[in-house]
Amino acid sequence: MNNTSSNDPNIQKPFLRRRWAGPVLGAAFLMATSAIGPGFLTQTSLFTEQLLTSFGFVILISILLDIGAQLNIWRIITMSEDRAQDIANKTLPGLGFFLAALIAFGGLVFNIGNIAGCGLGLNVLTGIDTKAGAVISCVIALGIFWYKEAGKLIDNFTKLLGFIMIVLTAYIAFSSHPPLAEALYHTIWPEKIDMLKIVTLVGGTVGGYISFAGAHRLLDAGIKGPQNLSQVTRSSVSGILITSVMRFLLFFAALGIVSQGIKLSAANPAASVFQSAAGELGYKFFGVVIWSAAITSVVGASYTSISFWKTLVPAVRNNEKIVISLFIILSTVIFLAVGNPVKLLILAGAVNGLILPVALAVMLVAATKSSIVKKYKHPVALQLIGWLVVAVMTYMGMVTIQQSIGKLL
Repeated sequence: MNNTSSNDPNIQKPFLRRRWAGPVLGAAFLMATSAIGPGFLTQTSLFTEQLLTSFGFVILISILLDIGAQLNIWRIITMSEDRAQDIANKTLPGLGFFLAALIAFGGLVFNIGNIAGCGLGLNVLTGIDTKAGAVISCVIALGIFWYKEAGKLIDNFTKLLGFIMIVLTAYIAFSSHPPLAEALYHTIWPEKIDMLKIVTLVGGTVGGYISFAGAHRLLDAGIKGPQNLSQVTRSSVSGILITSVMRFLLFFAALGIVSQGIKLSAANPAASVFQSAAGELGYKFFGVVIWSAAITSVVGASYTSISFWKTLVPAVRNNEKIVISLFIILSTVIFLAVGNPVKLLILAGAVNGLILPVALAVMLVAATKSSIVKKYKHPVALQLIGWLVVAVMTYMGMVTIQQSIGKLL
């Protein structure tokens, strides 16, 4: 008779690796593709034109801040085995509702921009009207959530489109012939530093709903508790690295174009990067990339925004697919009615800049309470890094709020 215990870690680990491989990588891609939306493409192209090779330094610093923020949030959520809103309510009664409201508002307004990006992508690819493309994309997003195995489909969908975006952008980066040596040198020793752009990238990568997208997906997949700490760490860092690869590839692509003296289109700088690098084929590639970036961001924003209300309102938990569908439909209807939601996006960007420090501060306080994180001991180094991110993002978020209010008035 075999006396080997079924609890032997040597027996469990190979099984766990197979069992969690999909959700672990899926959560990383869900977070990454949530971050890589229409705004991501526009910001990266525009900032490259403004800072040239020194933009590499901005990306590098933002990556370090992103990892610090995301490691803290993902670890604390999965080790406590509670969603962010529940952790917030345990830290201070009522705070979870406030956080959920911020996330839902920011997610809704950004989703309007994501729907617009979907419409633009299909317009570039097929020539159909942008609004018609938005409606078609809305139907596709609804189909994903109503599929019988929605969680598995979301994992595979985001991984596939994430891979397609990276491959096509890599082709454009290669075609644009960027000055790589100079770019890499100034990534370490920049000619100029723009702190506001660093904070903008951090907010766009792990701000708002984005930093919670993958963590909540891991909870839904059952990946939680100290026994899964290594998988959580790997998934959280992988999400940032996937985003960073895309960011650097787009940076190199844009740099190759602007270094030739070509001025990017103010209306759509990312499109002009792709078109200038590879002509009409490049423009079609842009259509694929922006549609992929936008539709995966629709999935990420909708899934995460509603996940914040699942444990707060029983009706949402019992009708999750219906509520997510209404969220997507509302985003589409508002886009069709408004057409160009510039002012809404400005306001959402300002709110988004404050969501990260608020949410991260709550998580860091919660990490000190054994009643929330149980036996898990959060590393002091991560605590210090987390509070540094909170301080920097709070200051710059307030500056952004003032600037945004000025633009709206």
